[in-house]
Amino acid sequence: MAGDFRPVDRDGLAAHLAERVDARPGRLRVIVDGPPPAGPVELARAVADLLRGRGRAALAVDADDFLRPASVRLEFGRTDPDMFLDGWLDEPALRREVLAPMAADGSGRVLPRLRDLARDRAFRDDPVPLGTGGVVLLAGGRLLGRGLPADLTVHLRMSRAALERRLPPELAWTADAYDRHAREGDPGGYADVLVMADHPDRPALRKS
Repeated sequence: MAGDFRPVDRDGLAAHLAERVDARPGRLRVIVDGPPPAGPVELARAVADLLRGRGRAALAVDADDFLRPASVRLEFGRTDPDMFLDGWLDEPALRREVLAPMAADGSGRVLPRLRDLARDRAFRDDPVPLGTGGVVLLAGGRLLGRGLPADLTVHLRMSRAALERRLPPELAWTADAYDRHAREGDPGGYADVLVMADHPDRPALRKS
């Protein structure tokens, strides 16, 4: 297994993804999936920065800004792992506001945020125009395995032991949900890019 991966630092990983994205013309939808300690949102933002530096419109979207209202997602309490896995994300909104606009026949206008988690209110953001060659990078946990449309998928895999070590105490209860997602959804099995992220500052990239 170790021979199938090569070590890379975070900057090198971001550069690798930016090169893969930039080699493909037209609009692109990239999903960067992984638990918070693996840093999917930070990685997506770094890739977006690199793409913009190359003159390509790019936007990183945090999936946690597209959660369902608290009255829905917390119906069975604040620490229910099954609901966290299957009921927190507003998948229709992600499809409608983030992914569908970046299809070939879409508008190219992406809503960057939908709901403020802390205040449980809608943001008042305007859609961001990304044009005909833009890139949206949707990042967060529990994204792959849901049939969300994407042109490139990235999974940051973290073992249960590493996840438990790195999750903050108030989120320790989510480990069961991420473990179930890894077992049942097998996101690393079909992701275009698989990264071993037990040590987020020293990831290992699956050789293509």
